[in-house]
Amino acid sequence: MPNPVTLLVDNGSLAAAATRQLRALAGALAQKIGRPVAPVSLLHSAAVPVAELDGVPAEIFESALARRLGEGHPEFLVVPLFFGPSRALTDYLPERVAQLRRQHPELHVGVAPVLFDENDGRLAQIMADHVRSASQPTAGGIRRIALVDHGSPVAAVSAVRDALACQLAHLLGAGAVVGACSMERREGSAYDFNEPLLASLLARDGWNRGVVTVAMEFLLPGRHAGPAGDVAHMCRMAMAAQPGLQTQLTPLVGEHPLLVEILADRWRSGWSALPE
Repeated sequence: MPNPVTLLVDNGSLAAAATRQLRALAGALAQKIGRPVAPVSLLHSAAVPVAELDGVPAEIFESALARRLGEGHPEFLVVPLFFGPSRALTDYLPERVAQLRRQHPELHVGVAPVLFDENDGRLAQIMADHVRSASQPTAGGIRRIALVDHGSPVAAVSAVRDALACQLAHLLGAGAVVGACSMERREGSAYDFNEPLLASLLARDGWNRGVVTVAMEFLLPGRHAGPAGDVAHMCRMAMAAQPGLQTQLTPLVGEHPLLVEILADRWRSGWSALPE
């Protein structure tokens, strides 16, 4: 593979801030690896008004590939901006590639590893840094942390959250009580691996009073994350219902400079696996 186009790919968002942050990460990654990196979303972002994106429309995965194929670039390396093996990566992306390959049999798309690797503790280090910056232990030396992700229909994605919670507890040391939870879940017992939900956790004894730091396992701002997002709203509702509770949200993972180092290493792994 002589010169594949590198794409930094997220799921996509209707929030302009998410696309702007994706572009900033792509620029930082390009500087780190010494190659151009295109910021691309799988879905949604094409609906963001161009006026909110400095006049440059967001690119969606399928159309981004189609445009470059038309320009004579049939080879791509996707760097996923995903914590774990979301169906967006395991199902949707391969389906779009297969669809394009019917007209462009020369198309080849390599996919680098996802962000989480059980042998790489840097994601947990990011979250530990953010927890420490957002809160201090209580007078009794106890620090309660609710590590929250979006919630997923894929058990392996929730397993990433649980593993990060264990790593985070280890990094924070004695006195840190870390609870893994989800923002939302699908109905049915088949998706119980998402439990507890954040709202339920914050209503439990021991979690419904005092200071709880909500560690955000979210990469980019949008409808769910950020000051006006769903997680912040849930925290406000919990504090209204439990007057003795105070919640503090950490920054998002995408705001930490160490994320670009992780992305660069994932790119190197993907690059080395490409056919010659």
